[in-house]
Amino acid sequence: MADPSTYRPAPGAIPTSPGVYKFRDAHGRVIYVGKAKSLRPRLSSYFQDLAGLHPRTATMVTTAASVEWTVVATEVEALQLEYSWIKEFDPRFNVKYRDDKSYPELAVTLNEEYPRVQVMRGAHKKGVRYFGPYGHAWAIRETVDLLLRVFPVRTCSNGVFKRARQVGRPCLLGYIGKCAAPCVGKVSADEHRALAEDFCDFMAGRTGNYLRRLEEQMQEAAVEMEYEKAARLRDDIGALKRAMEKNAIVLADATDADLLAVAEDELEAAVQIFHVRGGRVRGQRGWVTDKVEDVDTAGLVEHALQQLYGGAGPDERNESVPREVLVPALPEPAAPVREWLSGLRGSQVDLRIPQRGDKKDLMATVQRNAQHALALHKTKRASDLTTRSRALQEIADALELDSVPLRIECYDISHLQGEDVVASMVVFEDGLARKSEYRRFQIKGFEGQDDVRSMHEVISRRFRRYLQEREQTGEWAVPEEPDEDQPGDGQRTEDGRPKRFAYPPQLLVVDGGQPQVAAAQRALEELGIDDVALCGLAKRLEEVWLPGEDDPVVLPRSSEGLYLLQRVRDEAHRFAIGYQRAKRSKRLTAGELDSVPGLGETRRQALLKHFGSLKRLRAATVDELCAVPGIGRRTAETVAAALSSRTPAAPAVNTATGEIIEDGADEAAEPVAAAPQTAPSQETP
Repeated sequence: MADPSTYRPAPGAIPTSPGVYKFRDAHGRVIYVGKAKSLRPRLSSYFQDLAGLHPRTATMVTTAASVEWTVVATEVEALQLEYSWIKEFDPRFNVKYRDDKSYPELAVTLNEEYPRVQVMRGAHKKGVRYFGPYGHAWAIRETVDLLLRVFPVRTCSNGVFKRARQVGRPCLLGYIGKCAAPCVGKVSADEHRALAEDFCDFMAGRTGNYLRRLEEQMQEAAVEMEYEKAARLRDDIGALKRAMEKNAIVLADATDADLLAVAEDELEAAVQIFHVRGGRVRGQRGWVTDKVEDVDTAGLVEHALQQLYGGAGPDERNESVPREVLVPALPEPAAPVREWLSGLRGSQVDLRIPQRGDKKDLMATVQRNAQHALALHKTKRASDLTTRSRALQEIADALELDSVPLRIECYDISHLQGEDVVASMVVFEDGLARKSEYRRFQIKGFEGQDDVRSMHEVISRRFRRYLQEREQTGEWAVPEEPDEDQPGDGQRTEDGRPKRFAYPPQLLVVDGGQPQVAAAQRALEELGIDDVALCGLAKRLEEVWLPGEDDPVVLPRSSEGLYLLQRVRDEAHRFAIGYQRAKRSKRLTAGELDSVPGLGETRRQALLKHFGSLKRLRAATVDELCAVPGIGRRTAETVAAALSSRTPAAPAVNTATGEIIEDGADEAAEPVAAAPQTAPSQETP
């Protein structure tokens, strides 16, 4: 625990200008980002007597080892820089947003020649009109299905659209009247764009004039005895009204506003937002926030506004910012936030607290939703928090650790009969997987099957890199030892950003028994590391092995600590097998085609996709090869000659069951760090 007086800036060194400041820990990692109208009084407040600080603030300043600041010209610039730094550094003591999934929105791609209506998630793109967000994608599809009867805008993907143009035949929606079929020229590009713009106008709330126009056309058709046309218009009007009924009018005068409410207690807060467009509630979203810093309701509102609208760049107009933003408490000061929102929108934004009337009543509804969300979250999380805390404490007690292991790293080796030997490193922090910290390794020191040597190599490489990065900060001096980059490491980031191997674990877990633990311990001793706890988890009886011990530690089967160790070990196993399968699949599917002259990556993938495996590709005739798009006769003859001149490799055999393992091309490689848990496999972990 650091003494804040050791890194307190000299008197008079802190400017009185607006700015943004960062606290860093002993490893140089940014742990807190804040902004201030005047830096000197704000930073000085952190270095008073610890007894006078809020407990969370006291924890932050004793964890930090240094503080630095950046001066800006205005408070608006400070707000923008604070948001970008929080996104970049992910400081542990700043407010964290959980359950902030990417909400679906209805998007109209007006930036294309033939605009398309579709469901989109994630960051907004330039030239695309967005409506929502919605709680569920099916709610968007129901609305679109009703509106396509009146506004038959295309909804197909670019691939389907291109295919329809090639064959000269529209898709099913074009036949049933729910698409104007611009792909086959039933309407021109300008006519189709006009349909898309009418669709956008209707979704934006300008519904009255359009409905009146349709009713007038229906009456005229009836007078002229065009009864089929009148009936079609009548059904169109009914479809539009049903779509409108899904969003009841809550505010008069076609108001565009976002209403934000906060429900909080000492530790957490729930944020709820209602998006009102054209007087109707078009969408709803919410977050749950850990109050890891000393922040009041106004501060939570400011953080929520940054999270909600901060995705656009400083020079990019954010169409999601409405004319009014209604909040339960105004940020202090409110003028910079109001100016920032107005700059994002490109016109004046009214940020205020509703005082009376319909808007105050609707704010009460949003507040009730926030309170319900907080209560529901606490109900779900109570047992989870208790379980995780108990699991970490049980591990600390069983392994006789000085403190609970907040960061656990686990390593596993995977190969198939000694080929494609790889290793994985997974990280759990506070009992939860931290997938951004996962790493994977290729075993380079030797060839063949030797799990013990592989474990020694991986641990040595991981902690050698850790020592090298500590040496760069001057915390630890070690001799230069060259080491090659591991796959998936990425590029080295600047100081303060999340690095590859910059932070040591409190507990290192290896998948295996005494031999693997001994190899890992030997690697740590060779590097002079003696402050990292080590254990191994053997699969046979789920025994926990400690270095130098002849007998394992046996945790009860009902132990939450054992369950957490099993989850960590299984995740490392899954991650290693996923990488190993991907390497094997790439080797088996692409190896024989790589050397075919004139065959690039695109056409190799086209061949494999068309035939499904190398086995079927070898059996294909020249005419069948020519049927693949992009493959001419000369290329087909070259491919057929190259494959026929090679003898296929003997199939791999599962020695336990005698089962022949099929071509790797027929099984999909697992996505890295995102696939579900895999069942037991024939691969050797």
